[in-house]
Amino acid sequence: MAASTPLDTPVLVIGHRGASGYRPEHTRAAYELAIALGADAIEPDIVATKDGELVLRHENEISGTTDVAAHPEFADRRTTKVVDGERHTGWFTEDFTWAELSTLRACERLPRLRQHGTTFDGLEPILRLRDLIAILEAAGRPMTLVAEVKHPTYFASIGLPLDELVAAELRRWPDPTRLVVECFERGIMHGLRDRGVDARYVYLAEDAGHAADSEVAYDDELAGDLRALEVGGISVGKARLFRGPELVARAHAAGLLAFTWTLRPENGFLAAAHRGGGAKGDWGDWRSEFEAALATGVDGVFVDHPDLGRLAVDSRAARS
Repeated sequence: MAASTPLDTPVLVIGHRGASGYRPEHTRAAYELAIALGADAIEPDIVATKDGELVLRHENEISGTTDVAAHPEFADRRTTKVVDGERHTGWFTEDFTWAELSTLRACERLPRLRQHGTTFDGLEPILRLRDLIAILEAAGRPMTLVAEVKHPTYFASIGLPLDELVAAELRRWPDPTRLVVECFERGIMHGLRDRGVDARYVYLAEDAGHAADSEVAYDDELAGDLRALEVGGISVGKARLFRGPELVARAHAAGLLAFTWTLRPENGFLAAAHRGGGAKGDWGDWRSEFEAALATGVDGVFVDHPDLGRLAVDSRAARS
């Protein structure tokens, strides 16, 4: 389930939703800044609209990342839904057409922690997957797309088959050696492979629970023979990585890539040993935590601040 040629960088610096530490996530500004700051790859989250357009939002519930609540014409769309077993109240992409969503503007998702990001609220529209592909093609250097497909079982249940929709869009991508598809469910990746999407398929694993399309716990899946996952790589949160750094060696022994997420400099995200003084939004000893993650031998790191990820990767390479 992997593209035929390996990624040509020792450690992939992946701009998590763009440069989301500096600009509202999934905006053109965030993506273009990530490219300028040295990211090797860009990671979008992919959800669907009512009319089958693939839009880039952290979740299909968009009240925290757009100004939808300020649009009186959409007030009656606010509702409560259960997505992958969790109850959410707000506005959902699948209840809007693309024409309607295109009238919204993006907002900072973490306004209390990243107040600087709020100064860009309301400036940029939501983007589609095809818009990001165009941005990456215009980057001026080869970029890798790390496409995360969100909630495919849920979307299939409401008549929006993401395997069909995503496969159609990813056929626009020109270089399969620079394409990674990831998801917290393996079924969608098998479906995309069967539809001829040539990519590396990376299985995302939460710190607890199980996938929406499986009854087997993530813990049990990762404790077993990783080759049985039938994917090209695994991607785990940094907490799981630090609890069991041997997981990377096991992945490599099975011929798989190993990624980790998300490396961030703010005290509110750092492990206790790396926090500094001050508020949660102040930066702590991020370099030590980034270095600890790289020391496990991971093949890729998701970062909100691509310049910091670039510095950490390049510094380690120079010492080696």
